[in-house]
Amino acid sequence: MKPKSFRNSCRAVLLAFTNRSILNRHINNVARTREHWCCLVHQHFAAVLPRKEKMVRIKKLMGAVALVLALTVGATGCGSRGGASEPSGAAKPSDSLVGISMPTQTSERWIADGANVEKSLKDLGYKTDLQFANDDIPTQVSQIENMLTKGAKALIIAAIDGTTLTDVLAKAKEQNVKVIAYDRLINGTPNVDYYTTFDNYTVGVQQATSLLTGLGLVDASGKKVDGKGPFNIELFAGSPDDNNANFFWTGAMDTLKPYMDAGTLKVPSGQTKFEQAAILRWQAPVAQKRMEDIITSAYSSGTKLNGVLSPYDGLSIGIISALTSTGGYAKGSLPVVTGQDAEKGSVKSIVAGEQYSTIFKDTRQLGAQAVKMVDAVLKGQEPETNDTKTYNNKVKVVPAFLLKSVIITKDNYKKELIDSGYYKDSDVK
Repeated sequence: MKPKSFRNSCRAVLLAFTNRSILNRHINNVARTREHWCCLVHQHFAAVLPRKEKMVRIKKLMGAVALVLALTVGATGCGSRGGASEPSGAAKPSDSLVGISMPTQTSERWIADGANVEKSLKDLGYKTDLQFANDDIPTQVSQIENMLTKGAKALIIAAIDGTTLTDVLAKAKEQNVKVIAYDRLINGTPNVDYYTTFDNYTVGVQQATSLLTGLGLVDASGKKVDGKGPFNIELFAGSPDDNNANFFWTGAMDTLKPYMDAGTLKVPSGQTKFEQAAILRWQAPVAQKRMEDIITSAYSSGTKLNGVLSPYDGLSIGIISALTSTGGYAKGSLPVVTGQDAEKGSVKSIVAGEQYSTIFKDTRQLGAQAVKMVDAVLKGQEPETNDTKTYNNKVKVVPAFLLKSVIITKDNYKKELIDSGYYKDSDVK
């Protein structure tokens, strides 16, 4: 029985036993739920029946009410609830557009992220608008504005530059649009509601640890191995406008610095500051050119390079190209080169014995978490978070959900990437 029919049935019951004027004094016409109507029937009965008729009418009235309740699926007693219900005003998926703003299509990682998020939202019934901004800030801003114009109820944004969205997110706030920062924190605005990413400091630690393992300074269990070195290394960092790049760098340097201070690790180029190592927009050609310049200036006398800290697979490919072309390193004698994102090209390189390691961040989990957050906020619920202290965007601490990452080498890529279904074996050979 529909709620309207239930209300009408209750009114009919009451009208059968009382007059309309009394009914209108005692029944609140704004009642909407079955529970409320049950309460009103009971309260009205107690209030309107004359004392001398009470014993006669009570049996008839309550019998009629019982009949109405019997016809109502899931009807509950006064003051009780039969189960959880969505908060008032919760949006229906079919009525809700979710904007998905990804930074670029030049990285297979972002293409996969966008596709995963879009599919998961559509599976829940949401409408989607997926856009890639080609690493151009004005394009991303314009795309987000268009999403707002189309009536988006929520935005999932992987920012190109986390400091450039203040104005457009102020517009989102005016329209009561919820904003989820995806993998990259959005800085300098109060109008970002939640953040989902990996533990980026730990990612940096993992990158540095894999470098140490490849050099033989740490064994497979993570235990320090004494008596080796010194080794020559070079350092690369991510884009300075990406908040994650600072976390990667800090985690890596906290791990490497004791070895550098002890002289076990040396940096012949002398470029040990984030500003010197950073690669704007994570561009592989820029990383390749920097590696070539370092080889020419610091290794021309025959000094051997033993390892390179690279924070991203795209940079790693460019670095390896420089090492083989300008550095003259053969496939079997390449320095230890790290990476991140487990992109197909780099996993192939690892299998082939070129790149040493990468960091696997299962973006299926990341996308699923972002979708869970959107689904919750659009239903008026509080999304799950597990970090409410770390990610300060200079205006507020953004509640976050952090996921775990895994070091990938030739020894475990099958277990982590193939057996888990992330890739097919044919994808990386």
